[in-house]
Amino acid sequence: MADSEENNALFPIFILSMIALPLVPYTILKLFRAASKKTKRIHCGCSDCTRSGKYRKSVFNRIANVTTCGNFTLVLLWVIMGFLVYYIKNMSREIQVFEPFSILGLEPGASDSAIKKAYRRLSIQYHPDKNPDPGNFEKYGHPDGRQGFQMGIALPQFLLNIDGASSGILLMWIVGVCILLPLVVAVVYLSRSSKYTGNYVKNDTLAAYFHLMKPSLAPSKVMEVFIRAAEFLEIPVRRSDDEPLHKLFMTVRSELNLDLKNIRKEQAKFWKQHPALVKTELLIQAHLTRETMDLPPDLGRDCKRVLEFAPRLLEELIKMAIIPRTSKGHGWLRPAVGVVELSQCIVQAVPLSARKAEGIAPFLQLPHFSDDIIKKISRKKVRTFQEFQVMSIQERAELLSQVAELSPPELQDIEKVMELIPSLTVDVTCETEGEEGIQEGDVVTVQAWVTLKRPNGLTGALPHAPRYPSHKEENFWFLLADSNSNTVWFSHKISFMDEVAAVSAASTAIGDRMEVLGASPQETTAAIKEAVEKVKSGSRLAMGKFLAMAEGNYNLTCYLLCDSWIGCDQKSTLKLKVLKRTRAGTRGGQANDVPDDGIEEEEEVEEEDEEDIESEYSDDEDDKPNVKKKGVANGKVGGKRRQASSSSGSDEE
Repeated sequence: MADSEENNALFPIFILSMIALPLVPYTILKLFRAASKKTKRIHCGCSDCTRSGKYRKSVFNRIANVTTCGNFTLVLLWVIMGFLVYYIKNMSREIQVFEPFSILGLEPGASDSAIKKAYRRLSIQYHPDKNPDPGNFEKYGHPDGRQGFQMGIALPQFLLNIDGASSGILLMWIVGVCILLPLVVAVVYLSRSSKYTGNYVKNDTLAAYFHLMKPSLAPSKVMEVFIRAAEFLEIPVRRSDDEPLHKLFMTVRSELNLDLKNIRKEQAKFWKQHPALVKTELLIQAHLTRETMDLPPDLGRDCKRVLEFAPRLLEELIKMAIIPRTSKGHGWLRPAVGVVELSQCIVQAVPLSARKAEGIAPFLQLPHFSDDIIKKISRKKVRTFQEFQVMSIQERAELLSQVAELSPPELQDIEKVMELIPSLTVDVTCETEGEEGIQEGDVVTVQAWVTLKRPNGLTGALPHAPRYPSHKEENFWFLLADSNSNTVWFSHKISFMDEVAAVSAASTAIGDRMEVLGASPQETTAAIKEAVEKVKSGSRLAMGKFLAMAEGNYNLTCYLLCDSWIGCDQKSTLKLKVLKRTRAGTRGGQANDVPDDGIEEEEEVEEEDEEDIESEYSDDEDDKPNVKKKGVANGKVGGKRRQASSSSGSDEE
């Protein structure tokens, strides 16, 4: 066994190596992410957002952003590394340098004969046979003294000199560091990660959302499903909250889905729910009705916590709505639209009842607007938010000055928000790759270019949401749906905040599509370059596939929904023609070899399928799909003609 002093000297080097191996690459990765992350967040800058404190760049906020637990641990490890490097550097100076002349007792430059004579004298003096030393075995692990090959343990001396039981200490270190520590870390990580999904939402929440989601779920009923999240059950329920919650209930009672004819039974039924769910719904309603300023401090903190959960939970809730549910692999349209509307109301703090009144909800998201001002504006024949948008700045200023008597700073705040509201357009194309027309059973490729424009010329910006407690980025959902059958054929989430990620996604999607089409490298490069230019000019690509339905003409609807702004959603029509696939497998060819009886059987099967689809929905949605057997294979999106499928084989039909 090697000398313990040498082992003790190697221990700092061992610790330094174990810390540096993970710390250096992690630090480089963290710095790279910090450099590539877009830290500049553009918001409206109105007085309401300034007073909210979310965007205040004070010294304390900057320190709070830097002094997180992870950053503090990272700095502490680098300090430890620096101390170890300094200690090892000074320790190496204390180690004696190998001087052969001093060991032999000679002066540097002695003759060869003097060196041989001194070496022979010392070899006789330290020879184990001439002068045996009984302590060689304890010191060097060999009776003859120090050997050429040695082994040691890079541990401190106090761990190796416990009654000579160094082997036991070594075993304890191996078991503790190499087995027990990784096992404990793995158990803790797996026990926590098994409860959550990739979006930090509990699996119990997804299971509840999946089972509670119904195709006929009305937008007013979405709140009842949203509050069933497992995250809300962990909110503490205190006895001191009973009285404030009862007062809050009387304030927001009109916003709850209660039957006024049986109000007593409805109230008793409401309070019989789980206390955490009751508290969650009342706090959300307090935020929607803008009554949070009157809440006690404890309830205010709980309300803020509930609202911080909202974006992740609403995103998973809309995914549960558009996930394939029907036999055709389609999602449900009505609940998906209801979830987006609930998200808009939560971000803008607008009551759900305001959406029932036409034209009121979009005005309430503007600063300094109230119900009285909206009523006065409607008397001036400005009844919709779109009419208010198309007005010039001077016209809006004159109208608001006369009707509401707003001051110039207040008018300036309104214009700042109006310049931030996005305007969306969409260009959709549906086609079968490599084919002229779309036949039943084909894999149809959807390519949608969504373009965003603002009056101030920005592309990515944060929405005006002064009453929302945290930062909220804009997200848009593109849905290709059949409103008659309440089905979503294709869905895609779009964000305008990260341009680099959008360029990469569009380049990959266009490159893969051109490769499937068999395009040349020059054509592929040109198509990718064109896509990149579109992305940089404020457009985003939504591309995907769906399976073509039975033969007929379909009037689909393209929904472009924003989860943050009220009144900027867009809806356009898309006409899609699906041709009949012949038994011979030809595309649009004449099917003379098919008997009439076979055609009648196929028509009967199609009618049975339509009846099955209709039975999946509630009584309030008995509209049948608008499916025609003959028509033109052209797609129209927003009044513009877009190619959906070619009419190949129309003469043969």
